[in-house]
Amino acid sequence: MKNSLYLLVVLLAISCTNGSVKESPKTNSFKIAENQTAKVYVTAKDSDLRLTQSADIAFKEFGQPVETQICVFVDPSKTFQEMLGIGGAITDASAETFFKLPKGIQQQVLEAYFSREHGIGYNLIRTNIHSCDFSSGSYTYVADGDRELTTFDISHDKQFKLPLIQKAIATAKDKVTFYASPWSPPAWMKDNKNMLQGGKLLPEFYQSWAHYYTKFIKAYEAEGVKVWGITIQNEPMAKQTWESCIYTAEEERDFLKNHLGPVMHKEGLSDKNIVMWDHNRDLIYQRASTYFNDPEVRKYAWGIGFHWYEDWSGGVPVFENIRRVQEAFPEKKLLFTEGCAESFDSTRYNAWALGEEYGRSMIHDFNNGAVGWTDWNILLDETGGPNHVGNFCFAPMHGDTRSGELILTNSYYYIGHFSKFIQPGAKRVIASPSRSQLITTAFLNPDGTTVVVVMNESEKETDFYLWVDGKAAPARSLAHSIMSFVF
Repeated sequence: MKNSLYLLVVLLAISCTNGSVKESPKTNSFKIAENQTAKVYVTAKDSDLRLTQSADIAFKEFGQPVETQICVFVDPSKTFQEMLGIGGAITDASAETFFKLPKGIQQQVLEAYFSREHGIGYNLIRTNIHSCDFSSGSYTYVADGDRELTTFDISHDKQFKLPLIQKAIATAKDKVTFYASPWSPPAWMKDNKNMLQGGKLLPEFYQSWAHYYTKFIKAYEAEGVKVWGITIQNEPMAKQTWESCIYTAEEERDFLKNHLGPVMHKEGLSDKNIVMWDHNRDLIYQRASTYFNDPEVRKYAWGIGFHWYEDWSGGVPVFENIRRVQEAFPEKKLLFTEGCAESFDSTRYNAWALGEEYGRSMIHDFNNGAVGWTDWNILLDETGGPNHVGNFCFAPMHGDTRSGELILTNSYYYIGHFSKFIQPGAKRVIASPSRSQLITTAFLNPDGTTVVVVMNESEKETDFYLWVDGKAAPARSLAHSIMSFVF
């Protein structure tokens, strides 16, 4: 799996595919015909199955199952949140790695991610507003001390990052939602005079920093990249060795309602979406209640973003915190904005846990109300970088800049079981497994197809029935596998 030939085979194999949460579900009529078939795609450990199309299964009249007949019950008549999209981040590191690879390999990367016909159909892209840890060094778009932002210039991004973003959007045929996040204001705007190591934005620069976002949006749109929105601050409660900035919930609330929101409107950017928090699930309810209990914040904020790093110490992710926010503030959207496997080690490229971490999170986050899911770097090099502070990580795809080879981790396929089949505008529907070794989510696409994803993290190979509208089709979930059903 370490070479580009393998990737080409995979792309050819998978190219054959045709392929706000309400307080109460919307009910629609839904019927499934006798002998209707479902296409089946499988990725499984200890096999060659990687998003591999298997034999179709057919629905037959079934009626009432008994307890010994394991089922995944799907009800497409009950619909919930509407999907924004699934994708990943194009950082400086991703772009620098991309342009070090041979031209033919570059095209394979683009097709693998952003083509629905030949790859896994990413339609959501995040990027960093000036530097982050996954940049080769710290940089901003203005000269030191320029509070009027007269020197604002994105020339740095035009070398690598912006061209890759433009190529990705073109490959996706312009069907992309693009948003951006800052990791830190310029050092001279902060109390610690450093882009790194946390610190706070000084109040005298609130207005200048608010205008900085609008300058970024307008500069990118001048280059043909339509900006859907921004997050206010990446990880606002983390003092990191890399670019970071601390906001309490009250500070972020007040910055939005008194500065950023009004400035965006004044600059003609009221149609751009503003996402708050952009940090872990652990504190998300406290942040959401502080924000959204304020009517001025509700006027400006689209919703709230979250990451998965609260379980860094080996604990269980607090997935249900996402649902608590949805229950309390159903008009506000929930967006997964970042996650990756940390502590890069090239001997673990084939570790199955890398993919399962993604599948588990995506299923639970969608079932708890997320409308979109954004992976971290789409591409990194053979070191898990470049990264200017040594914070090396895994990506679904690594490019060896010495040999020009591509290495796919299992997370690429696990993400693909969702992104390739679930369309923007899809609505989540009920999916309920009768055994704990199976976890599942399901969506009704705008084109009328239903997508059901079933994951098995256990050692138990499990026969089950996909049960819909009184009819069922037999299926088999291999140990440590993920399946997509499309019908």
